[in-house]
Amino acid sequence: MSFVTIFSFLLFLLSLGTLLQIFWGSRKMKSLGAVQADVPSTAPLVSLIVPACNEEATLEPALRSLLQQDYSKLEIIVIDDRSTDGTSALLKTLGEEFPAIRVEQITELPSGWLGKNHALYWGAKRARGEILLFTDADIVMESTTLSRAVTYFVGEGLDHLSLIFRNVARGGLLNAMVVDALGGLFLLLRPWDVRKSGGHAFIGVGAFNMIRRDAYWKLGGHAALKMHPIDDIMLGKKVKQLGLIQDCLLGGDFVQVRWYETVAEMIRGLMKNIFALYNYRLSFAAVGVFGIVLMTIVPFWGLILAEGSARIFFGCTVACRFGVFFCNASGMKVRRTALPWFLITPYFVVYIVIKAVWLTLKNQGIDWRGTHYSLQDLRKEESLLTFME
Repeated sequence: MSFVTIFSFLLFLLSLGTLLQIFWGSRKMKSLGAVQADVPSTAPLVSLIVPACNEEATLEPALRSLLQQDYSKLEIIVIDDRSTDGTSALLKTLGEEFPAIRVEQITELPSGWLGKNHALYWGAKRARGEILLFTDADIVMESTTLSRAVTYFVGEGLDHLSLIFRNVARGGLLNAMVVDALGGLFLLLRPWDVRKSGGHAFIGVGAFNMIRRDAYWKLGGHAALKMHPIDDIMLGKKVKQLGLIQDCLLGGDFVQVRWYETVAEMIRGLMKNIFALYNYRLSFAAVGVFGIVLMTIVPFWGLILAEGSARIFFGCTVACRFGVFFCNASGMKVRRTALPWFLITPYFVVYIVIKAVWLTLKNQGIDWRGTHYSLQDLRKEESLLTFME
């Protein structure tokens, strides 16, 4: 048996294992739609915290969806974080129309903080609720989302709950890139296993991160991850490290966002945090790129160029890759127009990682919302890749 045949067979086994993990994992995940809202009369106050830095284009529909929630014991806190567009004026108008909105202004960013992390911490310090819910300024929620989530959260005795959102952006390629980006995170973080006590699986979702107030302060709040660009996932990691109870549900019918408008915008948007996945270490990023090429690009070219048994194994590997993509796309409720693009997206992923690494090293840091954050400070944060340091 030739080296190429053995190599192609091993790739097939790895791909089959990945497919089985994603398939069974996705089947284990519960949906928020299966939860019937049954909020008790003693329902806790929920503080919904929304950071907003230059969010004029998306903020109004997001806030109106929050105001339409059928959960009554709710306070909405919007943090206007140094906005320079029309966000402040919009919040003033909405505040006059809806007194339920509390607007908090931040005019300066303290040294040693990322802007969003500081805004979330600022909002949490001013919240009165027993439960805190962190979300983004472009998230639109269905009216029963909060009541269903609180029913599940309280009934299951959770400390932390995340919901997987639905991306409603247009375009097959853009949606396919979103599926690949989130699918890779699912494989890394295994959201279907986060409920297991003592396990190493954890999750956090910026669109919907619900946490008990006492649990939040027990882990140190966002002060424990001041400079981490992936604050949402790191919050989930901190929860799991403390041995608290977390869960993750499919919420695509209830939490929706147009994550990016175009492919170019997605590429620019991921520049700020993709290197953080590799703890800003060039060796980790190189291994990551090698793995992506090996598992997603090589099999396709092997199918075209190889012969005999090797071609069959490469073809089976490509089929497994499609199966993984299909499972992730179905879970995210992405339109089928994204499916044909699964062969193209790995090239974009590799490009994004390489460009992000190059720009971060070249600029010795990242630029985000008009502020430069030094690589020296970013590297001080805890790694996402290792569970227990």
